[in-house]
Amino acid sequence: MQLNVAIRLVVLGLLATSVLPSEPRASELSVVGTGDGMEILRALGVAFGKTEAAVEITVPPSIGSGGGIAAVGAGSAILGRVARNLTDAEVSRGLVYTPFARLPSAFFVHPGTRVSNLSTRELAGIYAGKISNWKEVGGADLRVRVVRREEADSTLGVLRASMPGWQELAITERSKTATPTQEAIETVRLVEGAIGFGPFTRTLEHGTTVLTIDGHHPTEPRYPSSAVLAFIHTDATVTPDAKAFMNFAAMPEAKAIIKAFGGVPIAH
Repeated sequence: MQLNVAIRLVVLGLLATSVLPSEPRASELSVVGTGDGMEILRALGVAFGKTEAAVEITVPPSIGSGGGIAAVGAGSAILGRVARNLTDAEVSRGLVYTPFARLPSAFFVHPGTRVSNLSTRELAGIYAGKISNWKEVGGADLRVRVVRREEADSTLGVLRASMPGWQELAITERSKTATPTQEAIETVRLVEGAIGFGPFTRTLEHGTTVLTIDGHHPTEPRYPSSAVLAFIHTDATVTPDAKAFMNFAAMPEAKAIIKAFGGVPIAH
């Protein structure tokens, strides 16, 4: 008899819990594309989630600006992230470009190089392969190991357009090509003598030395190179959640986050 009573109590307990309303699950909004500015976007996503608990912003690993453009254009993603301007052909396919931050380009080296400043001439010489040891520019007796990016990379495009000596610079073949920004950073952190480049964020200062160029830090007004980080979407597929997140990125709280990571907010 006692066993039957116990079984009934268990069944009643299960029934009671089955009819209780469950916590509503947050809808996920994935922002796909470039590896540039991922730390900023993830921090923005966390802050946005505190005000919009029903939406979870995810920033997956880089598929490049081109990958983000392809995904949004094909309708497999609602919102993309890019670090280059759209082409006329991309705009004609209905892609909408919304910039929200300027990210200064930065050169960074393994701390073992014992170098913290280069002139634009020295920088070009290193990437051209004319300077092969850090002692030639006042650093350690250590071989220079150049980490480059693919020619279509957004930061490289900015450098070719703005950094003195880079427009026609032929980068040495004795270099490692890193595809996403995170690969370039991790390579420089791990490989003695390495130098790489990418958009500046404060996280670069952990494990690498961010170089000043001609005495100017990437965050200073006279530093010549920067890339623009932007959202992309199409009017045909954009959702209210995506619009809300893009609007949030222009709010004072979001601007403070962008500045904290070393970026410069852009009003839109």
